[in-house]
Amino acid sequence: MSERLQPGDTAPAFTLPNADGKQISLADYAGRKVIVYFYPAALTPGCTKQACDFTDNLALLADAGYEVIGVSPDKPEKLATFREKEDLKVTLVGDPEKKVLEAYGAFGEKKLYGKIVNGVIRSTVIVDENGKVERALYNVKATGHVAKLIKDLELDGR
Repeated sequence: MSERLQPGDTAPAFTLPNADGKQISLADYAGRKVIVYFYPAALTPGCTKQACDFTDNLALLADAGYEVIGVSPDKPEKLATFREKEDLKVTLVGDPEKKVLEAYGAFGEKKLYGKIVNGVIRSTVIVDENGKVERALYNVKATGHVAKLIKDLELDGR
């Protein structure tokens, strides 16, 4: 099982293709705060709800200085379909080899319907302007997670 990140850790660097096949790097966001969230699969109900919640709150997050990147093991073509079908505005990148998922502790053993399986652990890592982990949240729920994140970051009083 991959190691979970802790606040203060250096966020693992990555470069992954987005929905258009363009390479997106964490380094592209240097000097800005980034919410990197990991989800199991595009076009599934929970992942759709979570991506739509991030899209619906993108302006609020951007106003507070946060960028949002969603990472899944999907290929760019599936991400493009997901983005178009759901009118998503968040940046989606694909990690079919699961190397970034593993580096962030977002891939490993989890319980699914009572069975232990290997898979994507729904997680959110907030990276500060200096590339350090500010918060690392694991086993988050798809529904209500973005609202809780906004509350925890104290952005709901703006």
